[in-house]
Amino acid sequence: MVKLNTCGVLIKQISDELEKRANNGLRKSDLTMTQMNALLILRNNNEKPMPLKDLERALHVAQSTAAGIINRLEQKKFVESFGSFEDKRIKMVKISNLGIKYCQTADERVELIEKEILSSLDDVEKQTLLELLKKVRDSLQ
Repeated sequence: MVKLNTCGVLIKQISDELEKRANNGLRKSDLTMTQMNALLILRNNNEKPMPLKDLERALHVAQSTAAGIINRLEQKKFVESFGSFEDKRIKMVKISNLGIKYCQTADERVELIEKEILSSLDDVEKQTLLELLKKVRDSLQ
């Protein structure tokens, strides 16, 4: 019998709720969490072009999945893709100005959600939770 109050179950329930809220917010812009993650990775790459292969690894998805994500983001004008100047066989991806602007809006939304989910904790508890979550994450890598 699975216990309902184990750390793993509680983390999964929190993750599911955060994902649901994020997807509801992204639905208005016709985006998925994976597409948003791709945009954030590209933005956090100092807005420089990134090989599709590197993005695929960062997203932990197959090549065909990464290509599909980029195709949909390109249709929405959030990214641009092109062949590498050194090797045209290598597909490069760069976030567009529209994608950067959308990421800024998403940052604001994340900040609001973060405040909401941590509202029942005081500052010390928030810091402790953050440190413990990092420790758990790091033990899994």
